[in-house]
Amino acid sequence: MTPSRSSKTGTGSPWDGEFARYFDERAHNLRATAYLLCGDWHQAEDITQAALLKLYLAWPRLSRHDALDGYARKIVLRTFLSEHRRVWRKREKLTDALPDVPAEISGTEQEMLVRHALSGIAPKQRAVLVLRYFEDLSVEETATALGCSTGNVKSQGARGLATLRKTARSAFQ
Repeated sequence: MTPSRSSKTGTGSPWDGEFARYFDERAHNLRATAYLLCGDWHQAEDITQAALLKLYLAWPRLSRHDALDGYARKIVLRTFLSEHRRVWRKREKLTDALPDVPAEISGTEQEMLVRHALSGIAPKQRAVLVLRYFEDLSVEETATALGCSTGNVKSQGARGLATLRKTARSAFQ
């Protein structure tokens, strides 16, 4: 996944250089967030590419480049939720196989269990857990990112954690 470097040749838009720098700095983190949401590196790559395309198209209209991370994260979340609602996704058969783990992420047993457990949680609950515990966002920041109330974040988080606990208990029995 690489951005267009046409700004170096003089044929691109004036903002291409800025976007390319942002892409170089943040694409990996956005992909990791997408992976935590969907549990599949190939789908995470698709979600990240779609999100970065949307960000690129909106780039000239963005007046606050200091809030880009939150905006990009919101695009990743909405893209994930939108993809998850598609009919073709519902027809896919789920398996018990764990997703392949890339070399840059430690393959400890605990991390693998967390990833496997996250795959069994409803998408909105998973989004809350990823934002709260992997992205370290507050309840308010998570509510803003998801476009819901703080109470909804708390209840979705509690349900997601309960499901994780249940999954962990059954894994160790």
